[in-house]
Amino acid sequence: MNAPDKSALQIKLPTAAGRLEAFRLSAPRDFGAAGKRTFNRIALAAVHVVADPLARGSPWLDAAVDWEATTAYRRYLWSLGLGVAEAMDTAQRGMGLDWKTSLELIRRSIEASKDMREAVLFCGAGTDQLEPSPSVTLDEVVAAYEEQCEAIEKLGGRIVLMASRALAACAKSPQDHHRVYSRILSQVKRPVIIHWLGEMFDPQLAGYWGEKDHGRAMGVALAVIEANRAKVDGVKISLLDRHKEIEMRGRLPAGVRMYTGDDFNYAELIEGDGEGHSDALLGIFDAIAPAASAALARLAQGDAKGFRDILAPTVPLARHVFAAPTRFYKTGLVFLAWLNGHQEHFVMIGGQQSARSLADLAETFRLADAAGLLRDPELAASRMKQLLAINGVDG
Repeated sequence: MNAPDKSALQIKLPTAAGRLEAFRLSAPRDFGAAGKRTFNRIALAAVHVVADPLARGSPWLDAAVDWEATTAYRRYLWSLGLGVAEAMDTAQRGMGLDWKTSLELIRRSIEASKDMREAVLFCGAGTDQLEPSPSVTLDEVVAAYEEQCEAIEKLGGRIVLMASRALAACAKSPQDHHRVYSRILSQVKRPVIIHWLGEMFDPQLAGYWGEKDHGRAMGVALAVIEANRAKVDGVKISLLDRHKEIEMRGRLPAGVRMYTGDDFNYAELIEGDGEGHSDALLGIFDAIAPAASAALARLAQGDAKGFRDILAPTVPLARHVFAAPTRFYKTGLVFLAWLNGHQEHFVMIGGQQSARSLADLAETFRLADAAGLLRDPELAASRMKQLLAINGVDG
């Protein structure tokens, strides 16, 4: 066997100070063969879509998806024992991916899941047919939710009930939120996951549940869940505040799960404490899937130290990828998928590959290397050099 080319593992990366700094890649971490792993937590990855770089039309306006590569990535996650949360924020839902294309994505993922034994799949239902406006009526919000829920359930899918920009724009009180959610929950066939997405992920969702204060908003959400507990599998909270998540987790009705959406503090929230733990529905699992799978298997075996040892190096990466403006985290996830050979290009719907700076992506590269997540260092270095060259930088 030929020795690895040492020069291929060396690269000059931009720094935050605007200089180039030599960097040498390390060996990837061995996370072991996935095999048939058993978890004692439900673990869903909110997954990105792969854009089609050869599609005609306007890249900023048209949602062109490479269906083959997109489906292949979902199969990869299922092979690691992770579940998939489809057509959500990570897939650029409402940020390039419209409802029509989302439904096609959901249909294809449901079909693909049938070939994967024990594949877990939840699908996002929202109101993105509507343009958010104070003039939208609550009945229109209800009708939009109904259309999406019915379409997903007709395909045999399970639902993540996503936060509604239209509801945030037109609701005049917490009671309006309660009315809309209770109406939809009364109609769904199977229990759903309610997603409370904070304004750090989507500024249009500020003041959700009819309250600007998160504490009071939590009270409204809990009242909705309590009134409809038979129709609620769990709640995914994405506020990037572990204290708020732990508080809400402790107040949930018996049998209702907390799915952490905290991409800053997921390791400790999943591990839990003497009072309880969170399951997971995380965008960062898209990028750290091998580590997440191996760590969750260790936790199920009672090896909490092994769990922490694997996940701890991924946390700095996650905190960087999800740094403000948090809504651009998708760029980091797609960048890492490209570096790891899961797709052949670094192109995104809406041109969002440009949403993070070259220095930011260079730091993502460094932190992924530190976590042992660059599975083929030579390929990763080669692709990073391509990106640098396109930007006029000799790496």
